[in-house]
Amino acid sequence: MKLREMKLCRLLLIALFAPVAQHTAMQAQGLDPGALTLFHQPKDAWPTYNGDYSGRRFSELDQISQSTIDLVKIEWMYRITSVGPQRGVGGPAIKSTPLLVNGILYFTIPDHIFAINARTGEHLWQYDFEDKGGHLVGQRGVGMYGDWLYFISPDGWFISVNAQNGKERWKKKIADEKLQYFTTMAPLIVKNHVIVGVGGDAMDVRGYLEARDPETGELQWRWYTTPEKMGDPGSETWPNLEAMHHGGGMTWLPGTYDPDLNLLYWGTGNANPVFAGQGRKGTNLWTASTVALNPDTGKLVWYFQASPHDTHDWDNVETPVLFDAAINGQPRKLLGQAARAGWFFVLDRTNGKNLVSKPFAGTGNWALGVDAKGQPIPNPEKEPKVNGAMIDMPAMGATNWPPPSYDPQTELFYFNGTTGYGMAYLYDTSDKPEGYGGGGGGNFDSRSALFAMDIRTGAIKWKHDHGSAGGGMSGGVLTTAGKLLFTGDSGDLVAFDPATGKPMWRQRLTQAVSNGPSSWMLDGKQYLIVGAGDTLYALTLARKR
Repeated sequence: MKLREMKLCRLLLIALFAPVAQHTAMQAQGLDPGALTLFHQPKDAWPTYNGDYSGRRFSELDQISQSTIDLVKIEWMYRITSVGPQRGVGGPAIKSTPLLVNGILYFTIPDHIFAINARTGEHLWQYDFEDKGGHLVGQRGVGMYGDWLYFISPDGWFISVNAQNGKERWKKKIADEKLQYFTTMAPLIVKNHVIVGVGGDAMDVRGYLEARDPETGELQWRWYTTPEKMGDPGSETWPNLEAMHHGGGMTWLPGTYDPDLNLLYWGTGNANPVFAGQGRKGTNLWTASTVALNPDTGKLVWYFQASPHDTHDWDNVETPVLFDAAINGQPRKLLGQAARAGWFFVLDRTNGKNLVSKPFAGTGNWALGVDAKGQPIPNPEKEPKVNGAMIDMPAMGATNWPPPSYDPQTELFYFNGTTGYGMAYLYDTSDKPEGYGGGGGGNFDSRSALFAMDIRTGAIKWKHDHGSAGGGMSGGVLTTAGKLLFTGDSGDLVAFDPATGKPMWRQRLTQAVSNGPSSWMLDGKQYLIVGAGDTLYALTLARKR
């Protein structure tokens, strides 16, 4: 074959196979479904809100370790400068945990998605949305399926955009802001379902969880957090249909998923009216609960109620963390939760059976004890009163949404919480109260702390008390195979020894840590990522270039 003919043949082959190569490259830019696992996510990815399906927020990377932590320095910073003060909340605050897929970080604030180069912090693209209502109290991030990102606006729009350029594909309405619903969660991808939840307390609306089709955005199923009609299971815990259909139970934080059991675990919010419970006598299922659902149908499999007949605004949406450990010498599939109600629970995640129920903030005196299922029994004397009722924990709860962590090396469960005392007040004494109907306040001797819990006994293994002077513990918790625990304390990112609680290192930031830290590896270099107010930080070992 002549040289000219060989060159022509090569050009024809290139022309023939170029579309295939381009298609393969485009596919490679999307999220590999194999990256979504119960444990052990890929080292070079953080593909979902909690890193994997378990919610453990444990990184198996150990390049950054107790022996190298003093070499950790800021690699780059990305500050949000294109968005000014946001309605009702002030300056932008990064509460989302960025996804890392194929070297690109995706993170959010209300109404905005940002894509940046994970190695350099370089801005790649930005998606901006103009809401028509809803609260801008926070935004926890995006979900990803293939080449598509999924995002929820404050006013209930479920939006799909192209991960390569931020171009909007479609948007679907999932909640009505005129009914005071608002939406802040990061969608969770489970098989061919995008799971989304809602928030909103002001107008006594009913909570629900939905599965949406990732290609079209259409509804696949909807599960309500209160029963549909009297006579249905759970309806016996409500006095009537009206109370049940205005009973609250929001679903505003991402849950977890066990692929082997095919069970979706989710926390539900407080019952409504929020503080005035006289019009909804009963335990008010399935509010303030952890529930296990079939992700393909939305059918309830089991539940555990952390705050029956809640009258203190104690959402039970805190992450239901999945882990495996031996109990009495037998391997068990477990679920742990540090609840806003001030109790620590460990359940068998296969059936919801309780193994541990123990207060971590005070004595848990809002409860008289626990029932046969291990659920707290509310003390009527600690319900809100016109003259106030004192409880031995902060009135608005002992912990909140910032993500906890479970470390399989120490077998301890970690979270940031608050101790102290509070008062609960009743404003609306009518037979049919509406809205909040009361409030919590009068907190005193309050202080924040980092807790380390024994999963077998519920005992506090160790506690790092911040103290009462300025600042406090902030953001979520990350543990690593490098025998380190990262979280925020008084404007610093701090590394602790997870076995003892001893502070090992700290880095001053421009604002307090405002999200859950994460970690991953690119080009042989481990990165630690954390948000603090309007700025995202990447930290690495100084010698790794």
